[in-house]
Amino acid sequence: MNNLDVMLKRNKEYAAQRSEPGALMPQSLPNVKAVIIGCADMRVDPAHVLGIKPGEAVVMRNIGGRITPGLLEQLGMLGRIGEVAGAIPGGGGEFHLIVIHHTDCGITRLGKDTSMLAHYFQIQEREVEAKSILDPRVAVAIDLAVLRAIPALPGEWLISGLVYDIATGLVEVVVPVAPIRTNK
Repeated sequence: MNNLDVMLKRNKEYAAQRSEPGALMPQSLPNVKAVIIGCADMRVDPAHVLGIKPGEAVVMRNIGGRITPGLLEQLGMLGRIGEVAGAIPGGGGEFHLIVIHHTDCGITRLGKDTSMLAHYFQIQEREVEAKSILDPRVAVAIDLAVLRAIPALPGEWLISGLVYDIATGLVEVVVPVAPIRTNK
């Protein structure tokens, strides 16, 4: 039995335990209370680490869990899907953007490959150091600053930054929950 066969067997077990048939797309998104942005590392599934149940959050993953132009494009498309479906995230209450990085991230092994990292972030090579590839606590704060600078994101949405410790399994709040922008 190969890996795919094992996964398909698990899927049949999963499907047999479901109590109600699922829809391809929810009729509305009021139950979705968060977008969680995390790393593609198979040791760090944000849904598992944070105990997210289906329908509670959109989980987006990429290398390093970083805010990149590609991820921002996906967020924009997700917002447009909600618009077309007639549902506005957070329209029924609190909405939260959560960025979660982790210790021992594979992206740290690319720290000296400034060319590849510059391409990934779509920046100049001389700007790569400012992304703090080696320190997840600093990197999560940098990524939240990028999100805060996007005027299209509603200022009342909440934002926070977390770091998952691979060794302990615990999540640390690095940037506490706060509105994206404060009204001045």
